[in-house]
Amino acid sequence: MPNKLSQLAVMAGRWLAGLLAAALLLWFVAGVANRLLPPDLSRWEQRSQVVTDVEGRLLRPFPTTEGFWRLPTSPQQVDPLYLAMLMAVEDQRFGLHPGVDPLAILRAIGQRLTQGHVVSGASTLTMQAARLLDPKPRTLTAKLAESLRALQLQHRLGREGVLQVYLTLAPFGGTLEGVRSASWGWFGKEPDHLTAAEAALLVALPQRPEALRPDRFPQRARAARDRVLDRAVERGVISLDAALLARSQPLPTTQRPMPLSAAHLAEALRRRSPPEQKELRSFIQRPVQATLQTIIDRATQGWEDGVEVAAVVVRTADRQVIAHLGSRDWLSRPLDLTQAVRSPGSSLKPLIYALAFDDQSLHPGTLVYDGPRRFGSWQPRNFDRDFRGMLTVREALQQSLNVPAVLALDKVGPLRFATIARQAGLPLFLPGDGEAGLPLALGGVGVRLVDMATIYANLADDGMVRPLAWGSDVTEPALAARRLVGQAAARAVLTILTDSPAPDGQIQRSLSGGRRSVAFKTGTSFGFRDAWTVAMSPDYTVVIWVGRPDGAPRPGHLGRTTAAPLALRVLDALPMDRRQKPAISEPDNALYAAEPPAALARMELDSLISPQKRQPLQIIFPPDGAAIERLADGVLLQASGGEAPIQWAADGIPLPPPVGRGSQFWQPAGEGFYQLAAIDAKGRRAEVRVRVLP
Repeated sequence: MPNKLSQLAVMAGRWLAGLLAAALLLWFVAGVANRLLPPDLSRWEQRSQVVTDVEGRLLRPFPTTEGFWRLPTSPQQVDPLYLAMLMAVEDQRFGLHPGVDPLAILRAIGQRLTQGHVVSGASTLTMQAARLLDPKPRTLTAKLAESLRALQLQHRLGREGVLQVYLTLAPFGGTLEGVRSASWGWFGKEPDHLTAAEAALLVALPQRPEALRPDRFPQRARAARDRVLDRAVERGVISLDAALLARSQPLPTTQRPMPLSAAHLAEALRRRSPPEQKELRSFIQRPVQATLQTIIDRATQGWEDGVEVAAVVVRTADRQVIAHLGSRDWLSRPLDLTQAVRSPGSSLKPLIYALAFDDQSLHPGTLVYDGPRRFGSWQPRNFDRDFRGMLTVREALQQSLNVPAVLALDKVGPLRFATIARQAGLPLFLPGDGEAGLPLALGGVGVRLVDMATIYANLADDGMVRPLAWGSDVTEPALAARRLVGQAAARAVLTILTDSPAPDGQIQRSLSGGRRSVAFKTGTSFGFRDAWTVAMSPDYTVVIWVGRPDGAPRPGHLGRTTAAPLALRVLDALPMDRRQKPAISEPDNALYAAEPPAALARMELDSLISPQKRQPLQIIFPPDGAAIERLADGVLLQASGGEAPIQWAADGIPLPPPVGRGSQFWQPAGEGFYQLAAIDAKGRRAEVRVRVLP
């Protein structure tokens, strides 16, 4: 008996040594193959690009060039319950074998011989990953090649890498590939927190992804899910009670759309990034983005068709864009209106006064006369067509009076203002090839919302010039290392705007409830086409634009009544301000005094622009380079300056006589680029080039 035992021990030792030698040989062969015949990982590399928020949470994925949702997925992004069920059903010894499981192969062969048919397969998760990387018809030859590739993959990628391949490429029906895609498509959430019923369905689907789709074959899907639950109970993954509860859960009845949050910004980041960069991390804060979208959706219910909203929320201290809305809904309007060139109305006035304060040519307490005044052929009036007489600059800015703002711009110099604004991140799109003139104080120029956000964040940050920050992997062109204005001038303007009267009865809680200090400025462009509000607190800068993309007027809709409630509601919903502004660097600066110095007690008018100087002909809308939509009523054309009557032409073809002085509705023949021209009675000409969208 001892001899027999020793013989068995010797035989067992030889078998063990043989298996060890075979394993070492296979491992050596796999290592050599890695160098000579590396696996084709191109399908793995063709993953979806995804844009995430600042914490790595999904904002918007993009399909692959083949049209599949193939979201990059690591084991850490998946609920451990799903992984445990997956191992219990597909590969109990995953991580213990080199990619091919000899015990599973012997078991499968034995079951085939004893029962005459396949009872269970021998395919490991590594073998399935190899098949997903290089799909082939399921023949014996393909199975052998798949086994060799599995050994190679396990050697090359390790357990974690193999799991990543499977979790990213496994099919789940339709265009869904990978566990994250499937979880979003079937459950509308990340797979990091799955119920037992959800995890079991995701384990079952790759076995026959089209035949088990729950939206098409619910009975088959339920049966497959329940079989996974039974196996999970057998393997001790879940309890019987948990399985019974999971069996009672309903199946999803339709595939859900992929996330589409901050969609316009995500599109822009994707265009600016190389295709091999699969994850693009923005500075968007998803809770803030959701709040912005919810406020806009609720407030705009019932608005007339064609009216849009664009918005940006900036964290002022570091200029991070934490929320972005290019339009009310990307699916209905993918055009990013934060990049559209629009008239700012009177929303540039605070910047004009800030420069005048910085020059020490004006003081908040300087007296200025608001009355009729002609600048060449141009005579600006206030919105209500009334004048206020003598008042302080502080009151003129709070009431957004036009004549004082034009006088202030004349002191600053329109060309100088335009140059400083451009250096600080606000390029001005001047009509035609004209130079900056006094009308820009009242909106006679084009601006983009993102640039307005940049320069107002600079103003709110004590005048320091910095660009907006869009994401951790995005490099912005550097702005000139300078200040927009000094600290005293910036704070003087913000103090004035903080004391501005609140819009009627809508946002008193935001301004007087003690939650935060709010400075805001509204603007309405000529013809009620653009309604603006910029709102600033110690931590945040919010910019809202409301209007029609085609530039059609909306009579009666002002920045104060349309955009201001939205901007201040958004600001009120943001987390509480925590930022402490730096101490005053020049405590003796005259701008901090209530009364102006004697030299600035009154604005002198002698040096102002000659009343005989005529304003040049300018096309106000559409601005040069604009992208506009074609509506049934046509596109409103608007010019200023020159001498009436104004004749319009499109691509050299005269249009019918305009309606009123300088305005005209034009119906483009179709999409494409057009050259628009306005010609006044003296033959002076202004031209712009625009693109009409489909």
